[in-house]
Amino acid sequence: MNAVHDDLAEAVAALRRGGVVAYPTEAVFGFGCDPHDHAAFERLFALKQRPPTQGVLLIGAEFAHVAPYIDLAATPADALSRALATWPGPHTWIFPRAAGVPEWIAGGHAGIALRVTAHAPAAALCSAFGGALVSTSANRHGEPPARRSEDVRHAFPTGIDAILNGETGGLERPTPIRDAITGESLRN
Repeated sequence: MNAVHDDLAEAVAALRRGGVVAYPTEAVFGFGCDPHDHAAFERLFALKQRPPTQGVLLIGAEFAHVAPYIDLAATPADALSRALATWPGPHTWIFPRAAGVPEWIAGGHAGIALRVTAHAPAAALCSAFGGALVSTSANRHGEPPARRSEDVRHAFPTGIDAILNGETGGLERPTPIRDAITGESLRN
């Protein structure tokens, strides 16, 4: 049975133990783990039954959480300014990926999808963890994402180390994704 916590400390402890945590985001519940813990990442993908070539996005509570994942030398100043003008907020941007970013995060992509969230529960989780977290919808690949903690518990009676209780941010759809360099919309 999955543990539901209102206490951030419990969710962060699960993340630090290599766990997979479900938490509310702007539109849906997301699954998260430490992006540098390959075993946790593999567990998350096994839960979702998602092909590893798809990659995931990372969220942080502040720019400093996501900055290490960006190849800043390959990112024009106007591209960075475009993203920073929308953060914190419900906007995901694809940036050139920094050299040290593990391949499994980006899947088969050259870039990295990043968001600095303003949604209080997700931002608090990132802040308490001290850095960026994986953020992918809490669902099996191809199924509708969970919008409540009860939906997560029902769909995943085992396999999740903690569920951070809370409300989603009220968006009808997951956050839009845009290419930071071109400004092109990849998901509306």
